[in-house]
This record gives sequence, structure tokens and C-alpha cells, in this order.
Amino acid sequence: MSVSPEPTPGTLWIVATPIGNLDDLSPRAVETLERVSVVAAEDTRTSRRLFADRPAPEMVSLHEHNEAATCASLVERLEHGHDIALVSDAGTPLVSDPGYRLVAAAHDAEVPVRTVPGPCAAIAALSVAGLPSDRFWFEGFLPPRASQRRTRLEELSGLPVTMIFYAPARDLPAVTADMHTVLGPNRPATLARELTKLHETVHRARLEDLAEWIAADPDQQRGEAVLVVAGNPDPSPAINPQALARELARELPPSRAAKVLARLTGINRKDAWRIIDEFGD
Repeated sequence: MSVSPEPTPGTLWIVATPIGNLDDLSPRAVETLERVSVVAAEDTRTSRRLFADRPAPEMVSLHEHNEAATCASLVERLEHGHDIALVSDAGTPLVSDPGYRLVAAAHDAEVPVRTVPGPCAAIAALSVAGLPSDRFWFEGFLPPRASQRRTRLEELSGLPVTMIFYAPARDLPAVTADMHTVLGPNRPATLARELTKLHETVHRARLEDLAEWIAADPDQQRGEAVLVVAGNPDPSPAINPQALARELARELPPSRAAKVLARLTGINRKDAWRIIDEFGD
């Protein structure tokens, strides 16, 4: 009695896709997407644009809300010999996007995992930022709530390396205002907005100037953005505006606290008043 051999497992392909300009889809990515059995996509409607002029394979939705539940069925298909491509809405999968659970599950099942590298908004922004690129910290999206965002920026303020942040452009006025308050007004930073698209913007300035420039131009508040911010040039302990404001608000009347905060940190009186007010009773 013969025994059927175990099927040769398929391969999980991690495929980078364009972040804006469809001409950035590599020939190898095209070939891979054409021959896989399944494409696992964050949003299948968005990813169908990759197949505008050719038949699309079966497409399965894989996003942060269903990834854990979908992994088992996808790995089972891989184990039965089906090749699967993982793509995100734009750029390299898993970079501030879902997918790591599927990749980990494929490794656990001893299924081959291969990459088709290509566009990545973080690396593209870093390459045009004009800031040190030998070492960097990728933060991704900051918390949406202002208090949590400032707390996280406080935690990052001492890093000596270039930092990369993602942000919806509509949030840029609030995000950059918090950055120049917490990180200091003089840090060099670069806005890379709508990269590779028609209205691409690359603008480098001091954080305070960058925040004012963005706030004054509604066009810079549309689309998707990457902020690349210089690291702390002196990572030794320094006065942190948020921590100092917390202590001053406890010990002094608001007007005196704001005056001292502005004098010791170099931020303007309006921002000093706003920070002190947050810690007031």
C-alpha cells in the first residue's frame, strides 16, 4: 500500500508595493504577484490597483483586527503547497502595518518566507532628509492624544540618533507644535509629505520654523507624512520642559511658573503658559 508523500510547502512572499507612484512596482514584484495563489492584503480594494491591467489572484483581507484569526487558515494553505504574497496598502509590509503574526506563524510551521524588497516611506524620507542616517530610531505613529504624545516625546528626547515618525498630514500642526515644545525649537527636522506623488513635499527647517510653516499652509496638512527629526546633540541630562513644568506648577503661581519655564528652556511665553496650564489644578 503506497503512502502519498507530504506536499511540498508553498512560500510566503513579503512584497513591497509603491507608496504613491505605481511605476515603482518592481518587475520581480509584478512576477511574484502574478504567480502566487493568494494575495493577503491589508485592504483588498486598495491592493487591486496593482492588477489594473492583468487578472488578479484570489485576495484575502489581512488587517490588525483579523490577523490572529486569519493566520491559521493561511498557514494551512501554505503547508499544502500554495504560494502566498503579503502586501500592505503601500510600502513594505510590517513597517507600521500588520503581518508579523503571519510571518511568525509561517516560520513556526517551517514554511519558507522570502522577501521582494522595494519602497518604504521611512527609508525614502530618511534618504532625502539631510540628517545623519548611519543610525536611526523608527518610531512610527505617535499616540493620537496630546498628553500621551508629549509623554512619549519626553521619553525620546534624549536619543542621540535621528528619529523617524509617521503622521497623517492633518495632524502635523499639533504633532510639530508638540515636538518643538518638548524636543526644543532648534532641532533640525525634515517633512517628507506625499512621497513619490504629484504633490510631494520635502522641507527641512528648525522644528519651530517647520511647525509655523506647516500651520500657515493648509496644503501641507493633506495626505500622508513622514517627519525626520535630528537626535539630541547633547544626550547628557538636560532640562525637560514637561518635567520642569510639572514641578513649577506645583510650587509657583501660574504666571511665575510660565515665566521661569520660558527663561530656562527657551520656549516662548505662549507655549510656556499652555504647558503650565496643563499641570494646573
